[in-house]
Amino acid sequence: MDTSSFSQRVGVVGYGHLGQYLVERILKDGDALGLTLAFVWNRNCEKLKGFVPDELILGDLSSFADRRCDVVVEVCHPQIVKEFGSFFLSRSHFMVGSPSALSDPDLNQKLQQSARRHSRTLYVPSGALWGGQDIQRMSDSGSLTALFIRMSKHPSCFRLTGDVPSDWTEEEGRRVLFRGSVAELCPLAPNNVNTMAAAAVAAGTLGFAGVQGEIVSDTALSDHHVVEVDVTGTSGFSVHTVRRNPAQLGAVTGSATYNSFWSSLLGEYQKVCLRGHTKVQKYEVTSSLNEQLHARRVLTI
Repeated sequence: MDTSSFSQRVGVVGYGHLGQYLVERILKDGDALGLTLAFVWNRNCEKLKGFVPDELILGDLSSFADRRCDVVVEVCHPQIVKEFGSFFLSRSHFMVGSPSALSDPDLNQKLQQSARRHSRTLYVPSGALWGGQDIQRMSDSGSLTALFIRMSKHPSCFRLTGDVPSDWTEEEGRRVLFRGSVAELCPLAPNNVNTMAAAAVAAGTLGFAGVQGEIVSDTALSDHHVVEVDVTGTSGFSVHTVRRNPAQLGAVTGSATYNSFWSSLLGEYQKVCLRGHTKVQKYEVTSSLNEQLHARRVLTI
């Protein structure tokens, strides 16, 4: 694709492992792909010095509009989505890297209204979710009847709040930490269940309250995360997928998710190019070919 006459200015909010990866890719490969880094923001700006050019460091997030972004990519925390999401959408498209924030029905509605009002797009990258667009198509056609997601990780990878037990020993093996609706799960593990949140967005007819999820602590998973998805449709249709995502001990995000997120960002840029930068008013779950390379699919019809 010829990107010489079209460039997307991208603002990155958050500089954890995923944020660092995105910033490095845009700085390294962005020119050839038609992506320009507009700014990088982090709660602790000191962390950016020496790694991000000084002119790209944004000290005050409320002044992001001065950087004239086409897309703001949040990879920080659900609280940022709550505090700044509508503001972002008033000036740019918005890719939500912490979709667990959307489990709040009031915030969810507010962001969708902002997207429509300002003719922007609210993007939810699929991340570690396998088959997100298929789920979305089933939901749109009325053929989706149930959706269940199980996420299993080493206990060191969980960041839990509330009453979910967080004590563990290496000898304990497998333990179910919580099972219930994704609406209930998101506030308990906001940094760990973004895959489930993306699934709930895709399954719009079921929503966060209708999609069921389970988080499992398993000390045997020392080098990968496991995401299992069970999709049930009409007329006896069902799909079961298992995705094994390489991950280091203590890592919230699996390594394959980085490439998947990057591919989602590139995919949305290409869509904008193809439609001549027409502003769309919708909620989109983005996907990528990369996630297909790290999943095993079993189909029963």
